[in-house]
Amino acid sequence: MRYPVAIEPGHADQAFGVVVPDLPGCFSAGDTLDEAMSGVEEAAAAWIDATLDAGGALPPPSDLDALRNRPEFAGWSFGVVTLDPAILDDTTERVNITLPRRVLERLDAQARRAGESRSGYIAQMTLRG
Repeated sequence: MRYPVAIEPGHADQAFGVVVPDLPGCFSAGDTLDEAMSGVEEAAAAWIDATLDAGGALPPPSDLDALRNRPEFAGWSFGVVTLDPAILDDTTERVNITLPRRVLERLDAQARRAGESRSGYIAQMTLRG
């Protein structure tokens, strides 16, 4: 998935800023353009992950030409951030894990107290991470 980004120019006294207009509040900054772009990839992935976890829908990417014509981005450069489609995949997958029996007993007890299955409890703990 590709989202357009607006890049605020940096200089000696100001970091580069990168905004993903389609993902409200998603931005990054860096002393170099490479740092700012790397940061915005992480920020966009985190934004999407949090939105999906909350049951939200992802907005479609805007047209890059339409973004270039927005007055708030006058003097900025433009590009795209490409996100791995795997971050959108909620397909259930069976896994096999190996744990010491004593750890498994604790895991199952905690899952029961939380009213979850073992798999559900592991998923919830991971998402809270």
